[in-house]
This record gives sequence, structure tokens and C-alpha cells, in this order.
Amino acid sequence: MTPLQTRAAETARQLAQALRAPEYVTARVSPRAAPTLCYGLAGTALLHAYLAQADPGAEAAAIAHWDQAHKLAAKAPPDGIHTGPGALAASLLIGTGYLPGTPYDKTLPRATRWLSARAYALAQHHHQRSALGEGTPWAVYDAIKGLAGIGRVLLAAHLRGYGTEAEPGLRAALKALTHMILTPHGSRPGWWLPATEHPPTVHVHPSGAATTGLAHGVAGPLATLAIAHTAGHTCPGQADAIHTAATWLQNWREPAGTWPPYVSGNDLDTGSTTRHTPGRRDAWCYGAPGISSALTLAADALKESTLAHAGRRALATMGERPSTQWDTEGPALCHGTAGVLQTAAQSGSNTVARRAAEHLVATDTLKHLSEQPNNSAQGEPGFLTGAAGTALVLADYSGLIPTDCPAAWDCLMLLT
Repeated sequence: MTPLQTRAAETARQLAQALRAPEYVTARVSPRAAPTLCYGLAGTALLHAYLAQADPGAEAAAIAHWDQAHKLAAKAPPDGIHTGPGALAASLLIGTGYLPGTPYDKTLPRATRWLSARAYALAQHHHQRSALGEGTPWAVYDAIKGLAGIGRVLLAAHLRGYGTEAEPGLRAALKALTHMILTPHGSRPGWWLPATEHPPTVHVHPSGAATTGLAHGVAGPLATLAIAHTAGHTCPGQADAIHTAATWLQNWREPAGTWPPYVSGNDLDTGSTTRHTPGRRDAWCYGAPGISSALTLAADALKESTLAHAGRRALATMGERPSTQWDTEGPALCHGTAGVLQTAAQSGSNTVARRAAEHLVATDTLKHLSEQPNNSAQGEPGFLTGAAGTALVLADYSGLIPTDCPAAWDCLMLLT
């Protein structure tokens, strides 16, 4: 290991140790958030499962966290792969790939069937809305709640041997995402939504918006369709949809090398940007890291070198700025430095990865999380927005996590 990797490994171990007890996790989040992947136990269980080969106590911790998540998620409403029953299903399907032989192995077919049924229902909802000339909401297609995220986990389940259970939902997801991309609303693409149909906490232009990013924009469906295509899971029009989405993203890239969080309806109508769109541009969720990864995956699927160059160049441009100038927030995966590190490491952008790692291990947030595990005022424990996801990235960067798994943990971020 390099000195930087050694520091990363030690911080990952300290974070994991702080998250060892399920009670530590549940004390830091609400009862509703406790069983989730993004905030709570399904995320911390995933971390311990991945560290089991490097830490003898991690296997028991993973099972204890899954046990508690199972109890708390029993009455949760259906959702995507980060909250509700789908969060536990995703955590088990990915985590047990690194920790086989647990009592939960026998539940994996049922978990896959649940996700498959959820994907099928969301796909039907999309087609019903489309028949009425209505747009597709984030919660139907995105990486967090929708078909991009669920479809990716179903592909992982398929690769793990649960193809019979996964196939109906996976097929429905690929068809719906393909249909959405290839069914524009005049000059506006199929994922455009009126302003009134965006989540209430999200503010877009009155003319509506077509979102770009990997978490909630077209980069998420693009990534899932591309990964599935490369793995041999295709439907009619899928290659065209990959090309269409990738070309659209290339066309709306800003002169500075970043992407706007969304493109307004007015700009879509005129074909040019008339104003600066406020919002994040340097994170996994919105911005160059996530979008560049989606373009690279599209290049792999279609064997198009121009797309590969566009993906690499986007991160290289970001690397021309010091990490202190990135608009990331905190150390976490979703909108923080850990997401940049994992994306850059996967794409081979070594300069960006090194800067992100240096920034990450030096932050006061990580120091507090690792050295003061009993301070209840510290940050969230979960996968997407908390310490578990950050620890996974640091462990991955340092080489602590084994690589011989059917589906790597970052498939939950649509990076692989």
C-alpha cells in the first residue's frame, strides 16, 4: 500500500468499528430511517459483509444488522432500493455475494421476486402515463426509487443465479427505460417533466426540466441500459436508447466541461442555454463524476470511442481544479467526496482519485466519526449519505475489499 492507501484503510477500519453495534446505528437515525440502505442498517450491514474477509468480527455484525433491519422494515411501504423492503433486498443480494453461507441465503429468491414485481409495477405505471401523454416521474425511473436502480440490482441477482426470479422485472425495466428515452415530448425528451411534477423540495424553471444526473436524471437509465447491454440483456431499441441518451448528454455539456443539473423546457425548445442553471456539478448524484461514468459505460456497450473520450475528458477537466473548488458537500457518497473518489477510481482517473482520497482522509468529519464513536451528535451512519458508504470507498481504494464477487457493491451507485 502507498501511505495514502494505508491511511485510507485505517480510517475505514475505524469507521467500521464505530458502526459495529446495531444499537449505535439506530440511535442516530429516526425509526423510519433505521432499516434503510441510504441512512441505516441495510447500509451498515453491507459494509460489514464486505469487510468480513478482512475482519473476523464483521460477519456476525453484518448478520446482526440484517436481523435488526428485517424486524424494522417489516411494515415499510414499497419503494426503490434505498428505502422500504427493497433496501434490505438490495443489501442482501449484493452483500451475501461477499459473505456466502449466511442464514439469509435462502431468502434471496424471495428478495429477487419482490424487486422483480416492483419493477414490473413501475414499468406498467410508466406505460399507462405515456399512453395518456404524461411524463415519467423520478420515482419511476431514477437510481434511488425507480427502474434504473431496481433494474441494476435485478441484473446482479440474475448474475448470481436467480435469473428465473429476476427476468420478468429486469425485462420490464429495460423496456420501460428504453421506451421513455425514445418517446420525446416534441422538442423535449421523454424524461422531461413539468415543474409541478418535480418533488416539492426541488425547484426548477417554470417551463419544466429534463434532469441530467446519475441519481435522478437520464444518466441513471443510460448507465443501467448500458451495463445490461454489455452483459447480454437487451430489448428492441435498447442500443438506440443508449445512443440517444448519450448524445443528448454530450450536446448539453457546458463550456466549462460540466453539466447543468437540468435543462429547462425553454432551453430544450430553443436548443441552447439562455441562463446559468444553479445546482451541483461535481458530485456523483449531479455532475461530471456520475455523468462521465454513464458515458463510459455507454461507450463500452456500443463500442464507440468518442463516448469513451467524452467520459474520460469530463473527469480530467474536473481534475484541473483543486478539490477545494469542487462543489461537493461533506465526505459521503451521494453529494460528497467519497462519491467522487469511487467514480474516479473506477474510471481510471488517477489524479482525481488521489485528490479526492487526500481530501477525504484529511476531513474533520472523518476524524470525528472514526475517533469519537460515542458522540451521538456526529453524522449519519448509512450507505448513501453516511459513514458506511464512506468506509466502503476508503476500504475499496486501499484494497481491503476482495474483488471476486458477482456484483461489486458500487453497482448500487450504477458505476459497475
